[in-house]
Amino acid sequence: MEQINPAELSFEAALKALEEIVDKLSNTANNLDDMLSLYATGLDYLKHCQSKLGEAEAKIRVLSEELPGKIQEMNNGS
Repeated sequence: MEQINPAELSFEAALKALEEIVDKLSNTANNLDDMLSLYATGLDYLKHCQSKLGEAEAKIRVLSEELPGKIQEMNNGS
């Protein structure tokens, strides 16, 4: 797998790459150095995925807080 900066990937692409790394780590044919390298790379992808999820949760929280006001506006406008 070529080295790609996880920050350049979408959540879905980073998650797919992380899943591939997990599959490779499950293969006992890897030597220790390769496994450590894969593990470190996997952590980078994991951090990126967690960051993207955190951003999405924050956006949902903001939108959810605005929702009651929007509903009230719609009810008052009717």
